[in-house]
Amino acid sequence: MSALKKRSDCPISCSLDVWGDKWSLLIVRDLMFSKQCTYGDFLKSEEKIATNILASRLLMLEENGIITKQNHPDSKAKVLYKLTRKGIDLLPVLIEINLWAEKYSDIPETQKLILKEVKKDKEVYIKSQIEELSKEII
Repeated sequence: MSALKKRSDCPISCSLDVWGDKWSLLIVRDLMFSKQCTYGDFLKSEEKIATNILASRLLMLEENGIITKQNHPDSKAKVLYKLTRKGIDLLPVLIEINLWAEKYSDIPETQKLILKEVKKDKEVYIKSQIEELSKEII
């Protein structure tokens, strides 16, 4: 892992250095919902990330232990990106961001349904999702 230059010792600042830009969190989001993605899958996302930004963010997330890349079982030309345990542990952060967004923004009905489940028992929901995502870790 390459040494990351810290702006300060503040835990929020240090965390933002790893996953705090919008593209990195969207990559993590895609992996949370899809469990694995190829480079092309990320390019197809609604947000239309540029290839140079995608390559940079994937490398940074990999160097920081948030994602891993593995050989694609069907194509030697492709790799699969997956979340690591460290990446999966970002699930509660993403849930809180979604709850905040629901409060202050219009969000899709599909997200509202997920958040309805979250609100029934957040701890149980998070635990079950982490268990499900953890099945994908090799």
